[in-house]
Amino acid sequence: MPRPTLEQVAQRAGVSRATVSRVVNDSPTVAESIRTAVRRAIDELGYVPNQAARSLVTQRTDSYALILPESPSRVFSDDQFFPGIIRGVSQELDSADKQLVLMVAGSQASHDRIERYALARHIDGVLIASMHGADPLPGTLARMGIPVLCGGRPLGQVRVPYVEVDNVNGGRMAVRHLLETGRTRIATIAGPQDMVAGIDRLTGYREELRGSDRRSIVAVGDFTRDSGAVAMRQLLEDDPDLDAVFVASDLMAHGALQALQSAGRRVPDDVAVIGFDDIALARYTEPPLSTVRQPIVGQGREMARQLLRLAAGEDIADSVILPTELVIRGTT
Repeated sequence: MPRPTLEQVAQRAGVSRATVSRVVNDSPTVAESIRTAVRRAIDELGYVPNQAARSLVTQRTDSYALILPESPSRVFSDDQFFPGIIRGVSQELDSADKQLVLMVAGSQASHDRIERYALARHIDGVLIASMHGADPLPGTLARMGIPVLCGGRPLGQVRVPYVEVDNVNGGRMAVRHLLETGRTRIATIAGPQDMVAGIDRLTGYREELRGSDRRSIVAVGDFTRDSGAVAMRQLLEDDPDLDAVFVASDLMAHGALQALQSAGRRVPDDVAVIGFDDIALARYTEPPLSTVRQPIVGQGREMARQLLRLAAGEDIADSVILPTELVIRGTT
């Protein structure tokens, strides 16, 4: 059947076309009794507003972008962090009757495409998560007048609001737990040092060790399982007597556990292991992985919540820091 028109809704409700348009665009100038009659006519006819035309009137699209500056293979091979962030953002936007637009930006060409898309005002705001280095994208979009909020503290001189977890304190809690269990040669497999999570978790490790007068033993991975295995083998070569390792992600910790098993090291008898994230996998490693829990879905929800307030013209805090929690299992 042909799509109902604005004129047909106006005729059914007994009002003008302009009045129907004001109701559709949520104008506060329409009396409640007329608004009720128009909405009843919309429901009876099954009228669906033309979003493009509505956006011309309201200057809003009710769509918000989540940008992940990673390669598609990295985003879609990760079965924990990215799905958790996406789920949290989607839940919050859905509850506000807003649309999520997911953008993967692993190249300069994709950055340029996103800038053009945002400049054309197809979206009302932007969230950016998993940034590497001093990414210019947040600052570029903010200078365009687009509301921008980051997941994690932006590196460099960019000044946009952000939501992140307390990575430094999480690292400190992990190392403090290892010290309290009597470990003396505590190494770390740090995350990439062009990402704030990798930098801050290493900072927490070093700060806690410094207070105990023990030296740092550091290898660096890229938050993947394979890099954790490679880094663990490197640590064992560099310091065969190490008796504990704090690993900056659970996926890397899983790789480290496999490397320790291959080297004939018993966990936790010979080497204690603690990760970071508390993804589902942590409960099913052998032994189950001690870790630092971060609220991945909660971070996504808080990011979307803050962005919606920013896009509505409300004042928001420059930063929101979410707490982490120590989870003790069999590997320590």
